[in-house]
This record gives sequence, C-alpha cells and structure tokens, in this order.
Amino acid sequence: MDLVIGPLDLSAHVDEALAVQAVAFGLGPDEVAVRRQIVLRHMTYPGARALGATADGELVGFVYGMPNDRTHWWSTVVEPYLRALRNDHWLDDSFVITELHVHPAYQNRGLGRSLITTITDGAAEPRSILSAIDTDSPARALYRSLGYQDLARQVLFPSAPKPYAVMGAPLPLCRG
Repeated sequence: MDLVIGPLDLSAHVDEALAVQAVAFGLGPDEVAVRRQIVLRHMTYPGARALGATADGELVGFVYGMPNDRTHWWSTVVEPYLRALRNDHWLDDSFVITELHVHPAYQNRGLGRSLITTITDGAAEPRSILSAIDTDSPARALYRSLGYQDLARQVLFPSAPKPYAVMGAPLPLCRG
C-alpha cells in the first residue's frame, strides 16, 4: 500500500474529506451537511490550508487549519474559558488546527502525527492551538506527545454534546 501525504485542495475534495470525518468521528448526514458549509467557508480565509493522506489514491485522512483570528466563531467561544485561566494570549499569533481526522482502518500508523506536524511545520506563527473532546483518548495522547498542553477544559460549544479541551503547543511540535 502506498501512503502519501501532500497538499489537498479541500474545497474540491470536501465530500471525500467529510466521508473520512464521518467515519472517524461518527457523524450523521445532517452533521456532514452542516460541516460541509463550514469547511468551504473556512477555506476562503486568509492562510487556510489543508493536507491529505492517500492510500493508493484514496483519501484516508486530512488536516486543515489557518492562522487564528479572534473574530472567528471558534475563538469567540473559547476566549472566555481561556481568559478565565489567563491563557487568552494563546489566541494571538497561533495557527489553529481546525480538523484532523484519519479513517479508523488507517489509524495507529503515524498518519495523524505526520499530518499535524507537516501542516504546522509550514506555519509562520510561533504556536498552535486546537480543541479536542475533553476525555482521555488516542487523539489527546497524540497531541500531548507533540507538546500540546491543556489551556482550558470543559469548554462547551453550542450544539456539541460533549465538553472539549483547548490545547496549545509551541512550534515546531515535538518529534519524540
């Protein structure tokens, strides 16, 4: 099997990417439809970029992100939680990992690690931030191994059934 990581025109491949996310994250068709519009909007933001992981030409994982902007919806939701812990400065000069998903059949092969380190290696910002479901999970373990630390926990997003943690790491990410 030939696994390749490279630039992804996410706007052109949004349906393939969301099919991976739906399987990896357990999304239904209604959630996918909502996220499709969000992804397409995000890809119009300055500095937004994406990488894909393909296996024999089929998309099996992707990551996308952009320089953080305090006026974006995500920042407005997490800012009060970060401010309460004096961590709101992380919203400035940060590259936000908006989504990172690997199809379950391809997890535990280093694809998630390669996707996130490759996209952040190209960031001009000195640090990276992201949010993840606030539970012990393989994703959170990966982020911790890369140097991400909790900046706020039990962050509630409208319509999200579970609380999230906001995590941040200096760039470049740890490789060890």
